[in-house]
Parts: sequence; C-alpha cells; structure tokens
Amino acid sequence: MSQAGAIPTIAVSTGEPAGIGPEICTALLEETGGQRLVLIGDRGLLEHTAGRSLPDANVLHVPAAATVRPGRLDPKNARYVLDVLDAGVDGCLAGRFDALVTAPVHKGIINDAGTPFTGHTEYLAARTGTPLPVMMLVGGGLRVALATTHLPLERVSAALTAERLVAVLRVLDADLRAKFGIAAPRILVCGLNPHAGEGGHLGHEELTVIGPVLERLRAQGLHLTGPVPADTAFLPGQVEGHDAVLAMYHDQGLPVLKYASFGHAVNVTLGLPIVRTSVDHGTALDLAGTGRADAGSLRAAVRLAATLVAARRR
Repeated sequence: MSQAGAIPTIAVSTGEPAGIGPEICTALLEETGGQRLVLIGDRGLLEHTAGRSLPDANVLHVPAAATVRPGRLDPKNARYVLDVLDAGVDGCLAGRFDALVTAPVHKGIINDAGTPFTGHTEYLAARTGTPLPVMMLVGGGLRVALATTHLPLERVSAALTAERLVAVLRVLDADLRAKFGIAAPRILVCGLNPHAGEGGHLGHEELTVIGPVLERLRAQGLHLTGPVPADTAFLPGQVEGHDAVLAMYHDQGLPVLKYASFGHAVNVTLGLPIVRTSVDHGTALDLAGTGRADAGSLRAAVRLAATLVAARRR
C-alpha cells in the first residue's frame, strides 16, 4: 500500500472488451486528477481505442483471447474479463494498488461461457474471502446500500434473515466510519413491504425480522431509524439527517438514486479488505465504438476511490 501523502495508485479494470469499457477507461488518461491510473486489459485493444500509444506505467497488459469487435460479445473473451479482474484484486491485496475501479462487465456472456457469475460484488467477495459484501451506490447527495443484491424478487423475503440483516448493518456502519470518515453514522432503514407492512396487514417481515434487529442494534450503539415505508424514505424531510439509506432489495432503492444521479453515481462494495468502486451503468454495447460513450460515472468512481483511500490512510 502506498505511504500516507503519496499519490494513490488506482487500478482500473477495463471490463467487457466489446462494450464501452475500453473507451471510457482510455478517456480517463486525459485527466488523471492527481492519481496514478493503471488500466488493466489488452494493450493492443486499449491503444487502438485511444488512437495512440499508452505509457507503460498506465497499462497492465492482460491479453484478450480473441479479436474484439465493438458491440459483438464473444464467449471466448469471458475468461479474459475475469483475468483482468483477478489482476486488479491481486494487485490491491499485494499493496501494488491502493484501490480498484471496475468498468462494466456483461454477466450473461460470462455465464454463457460456463462460469457462474452473478456480479462484481459477489465475485470480488469470493476472491478476497469476504463473508458478506454490501453493495452501496453513492450519488445525488445520497448513499443507498442494499440488504440483498442480485436476487429474484421471489427469493428476497427468505434471504432477509435476522442474521443477514445484523451483518449487513454492522458492515455498513463500520465502513461508513472507516472508509467515509463518519464518526457516528445515521442509517435510515426501509421496510420490505408496502407501508412497512401496515402493522402486519401487508406483510410480517417488519414485525418479525427488521424491527427486532433494529432494536437489538440500537441497544448496541448504532444510530438507526426505521423500518420506514420505502415510498416515503427518500422524501427530503425523511432522508435528511441520515448518512445512508438501507434498502431491502436492489430495485427498492436504486431507481431513486439513479434518477437523482445517473451517469455520475458510483457503486461501492463495502466489507471488502480493498477499496473498490465502479460505474452505475452497464456495457452499453450499442454505443461501443461510436465515440458517444460518457465517462462521467467512471470519473466519479475514480474520484471517490481516491477519497476513500485518503480516508483509509487517515
């Protein structure tokens, strides 16, 4: 790990090669913003995308398995995408990089190639031996974390056990302190059901799981509000005064945040032994190679990664 006061070295995994990842990643090198950036990916692809040679210090070469054609997925390159990720994780764990910023990958093509893959969050947790990663998006003045991530809606209720919710809230509280420098985080917790269950008439999870967990953790010193109905959680009078919102499932909290900040929001994985941020969008295959891709979210991810590295050093 770099020494305190040193310029942070941030690795950027370039994601699905047929998507906009190579384009938005090479665009980063035009304005480094005080960080040393190392793009991880196929050097030939990155230089072709940039239209120029790239300094050795800015590229960690991982060869693609097959010729890359913008907008055209190829399962032969699925392993390459994971090799790029592995190189970033290994570099962070070894102290060569201070943080990992990830460009978007295509979950479908990785699965089609024979490797089960539900997302960056779960993959990075497995690679780092993290028992419970927590996904949080930051943008538009909001921080929204998720109690469950990439699950079919029909499985969310069963996944919301007291043990899981306790663990998620402890990770969220700990990383808001350690990585964001918030001394006493205030967390607003959504209910699962409409109207937070309406006293048990619209669902029982608030009474049997969420409410008792919040009481237990409040007694241990965590600053928690809820469970509150998700349809009013993001009203200005409700969300103000809180440092983060915990939504119970992916599409409960993220549509609000993305409406407020899409293209400039950042995905952060909490609970990992490394700093990891990412974009708030997908591979955008239809934009690949057109020159119209917007690197705004990736730039925001790099800025937040540098901020988290500085907070961690302090």
